[in-house]
Amino acid sequence: MVVSTDSPLTYLRERFDELFEHEYDDAVVYADFEQETVLHEGPVRVLATGWVELPSGRLLSPEAVHHIDTV
Repeated sequence: MVVSTDSPLTYLRERFDELFEHEYDDAVVYADFEQETVLHEGPVRVLATGWVELPSGRLLSPEAVHHIDTV
């Protein structure tokens, strides 16, 4: 009998992340509807949790981000 050392939950978590995380090479992250407050311009990664990861590793809260325009 063969027993895997990997948890099935680890596998499911990896597949979940692949389905719901998105990377954009050129995006503008806005804090407001009027598009007056720009939080970031450039590459971003939107995590499955809704947080936005910047190339520096900084995370923007889903509550701080109104919307993201991709180019």
